[in-house]
Parts: sequence; C-alpha cells; structure tokens
Amino acid sequence: MSNGWLSWRKPCGWAGWFGVVIVSFFLTESLAAEPRTELLWPKGAPGAVGEADKDKPTLIIYLPESNANGAAVVVCPGGGYGGLAMGHEGHEMAQWLNSFGVAAFICDYRHRGKGYGHPAPMQDAQRAIRTVRARAKEFAVDPQRIGVMGFSAGGHLASTVTTHFDDGNTDSDDPIQRAGSRPDFSILCYPVIAFAQPYTHMGSQRNLLGADAPAELIQQFSNERQVTKETPPVFLWHTTEDKVVPPENSVQFYMSCVRAGVPAELHIFEKGRHGLGLAKNMPGASAWPDLCREWLKVQHVLGQ
Repeated sequence: MSNGWLSWRKPCGWAGWFGVVIVSFFLTESLAAEPRTELLWPKGAPGAVGEADKDKPTLIIYLPESNANGAAVVVCPGGGYGGLAMGHEGHEMAQWLNSFGVAAFICDYRHRGKGYGHPAPMQDAQRAIRTVRARAKEFAVDPQRIGVMGFSAGGHLASTVTTHFDDGNTDSDDPIQRAGSRPDFSILCYPVIAFAQPYTHMGSQRNLLGADAPAELIQQFSNERQVTKETPPVFLWHTTEDKVVPPENSVQFYMSCVRAGVPAELHIFEKGRHGLGLAKNMPGASAWPDLCREWLKVQHVLGQ
C-alpha cells in the first residue's frame, strides 16, 4: 500500500510543464486513430424495453495507430449507475491508454438514467469483453491480454465482471457469446465495491439493485465477498479525502484479493476529492497513471 506523496516529484516550473503538455497532446493525437462506435448488441440488447438510442448500448473503439503492443482495456466510466462521466473517465482514459500502445474500448452501458438496473450493466460490460476477445484478430490484440478498467460506480461494474464471469456459451448462434467474459486483469479507480455497509455509496446500490433489493442479491454484488483464487490480478487506487466513495471500498477488495492469493496492488493517496480521473496536477494522486503503467509491465500485460 502506498502513501502516494512519497513518490510525488516537484514540478519543473511553468515552462517545463507547458512543454510537457504540448508534447503529450501531439503524442496522443499522433498515436491514436479516430474512434468509431458500434452497437454492443446488433440484434438488440437483452431486456431492451424499446428501440431508442438509450436502449442500444455501444462500444467506442480507440485503437493505437502505430505503437500497438497487443494489450486491450474495456473502460467503464462512472456516474452512480445513473449516468456516465464519458469525458474524464472515458475518452481521456482511452487516449491515455492509446499513448502507450493499449487498445481501448469504452463501454457505454445501460443504467438507471436510461431506465435500466441489474442485470443490464453487467450484461453490457461482459458483452464488451466478449466482443474484444472474439474479434481480437481484427483489433490486433492478444485475447489473453484483455483487461477492464472502471471508475466509481464504473469501478463497481468493473469489479463485477472481475468476479462474475464465464467461459462463454459454446452452443450460441452468436459468435460473440461463445467467447469468455473473464478479464485478464482489472484496474479499479476509486471504485464502489461494498453494498449494505456504512461506507456504501447508496445511490449506486439503489440505482443498480433497487430500493428494496433482497439481501441475497445485495450480498451477491457486494463484490469484495465474491473474490476467489480465479479472480484476475487487480490494481486499485483511492484517496483518503474521498467522502463520496470512502477508501474502505478499495481496502476491502484488496484484502479479499490478498486472502485469496490474487495478485493485487493498492495505492491510497492522502489528497484528492472523488472523481479525479487522471488526477492531473493533484499532488500525490497524479502519480497513479505511472504506477498503473509500471504494474501493467510487472504483470506482463504490455508485452515486455
């Protein structure tokens, strides 16, 4: 577990930061192709209540243009299961992943704001992973290096597919559904994890499961309870100052991983509100992208 501030380095001055920003902008632009959007369920999503755009979850595809290393990440933005923070927890994350050769796929999943609760978000996120795996050759990715990343309630969704997965349905007429839904690694950023606890984000729980969900359903999706030795490696980060989704969520999931023998790394930074995204210019927490990238190297995700 890291205190964060120990690895924070003093900025090199305004001119230095300006140069870094300019170079980073052009680097990201040059290494990422134009994104495209596809329907997750071309023949209609399970449980769809209509045919409007809100009933048609999509996958936004960001492929690195010239530096691809074969890794891929399905990105789940947060929003309390009532909306999606597509900017700083979606598109910015995809561009960051592309900058070091990782293909990114933003899952624009159904949620309560579109009229959907459980199981629609999980179905959509699992479908996103299956899609990338089934079409790995087309996307130039390794089907055994496909991870998931989630933020806040999107972190709960990412932790859900990290702990609730299957090998696919070999009898399905749909080739996508024949692919397995288990991610090969998981990146959880200030995630909602536990339900029915003093530190639970109750808005996320209610939006996903409803106000009167049975106890067994609440326990099933309190995902720190669902970690097993089959859970893939996990990277987590949080901040002590997060009052919306307290860091106990990440701590509990991390400890469950440790007890199950699952490779896991947790960083808790002192400063920073909820919903930081890349945490630019936030002392301490701004280190998380580099720490995450190093962790991906340790897990041999980036092909080293």
